[in-house]
Amino acid sequence: MATREVISLHIGQAGVQMGAAAWDLFCHEHGIDGDGLNTEQAIGQAKSKPASDDSGIADTTNAFVGEESSTFFAQTGSGKYTPRSLFIDLEPNVIDVVRHGDSRRLFHPDQMISGDEDAANNFARGCYGLGRMFNDRVEERIRKMVEQCDNLQGFIVTNSAGGGTVRIYGSDHSV
Repeated sequence: MATREVISLHIGQAGVQMGAAAWDLFCHEHGIDGDGLNTEQAIGQAKSKPASDDSGIADTTNAFVGEESSTFFAQTGSGKYTPRSLFIDLEPNVIDVVRHGDSRRLFHPDQMISGDEDAANNFARGCYGLGRMFNDRVEERIRKMVEQCDNLQGFIVTNSAGGGTVRIYGSDHSV
């Protein structure tokens, strides 16, 4: 049976910040470093039985290297793993933290869509003004990501309940 893939969409400031933290954890759990490569330690742990500490709880850190990582990561021909994710925000500063941070080589530049200014938590400005120019770019990028999947299971969307960017791609609008 083919592995099921999941695409993560991180929308607005809160979504981008939660997404960056989540990908740090996903990479740690799957034994993938900030460059998108498997760590030697993870390869060794995946082949051996998980150890347990004095509490008797098994240490499953980095135990999922291999086929299971393809759910969240796409593997390139050179062996690099790239997250199946898209970061979207009208204001560039939050995405720039991911774009220039420790994991900058993990994400492809096409996975980060940002504008020049934010909606200032204004629904109308985000939904009917600044955000409308992003629809085509976001929809096209999502379409390309879906086409790269063999067995898409679904989407994980992280965002806050309000704000300008979220209102464009929130629950009351279809992407």
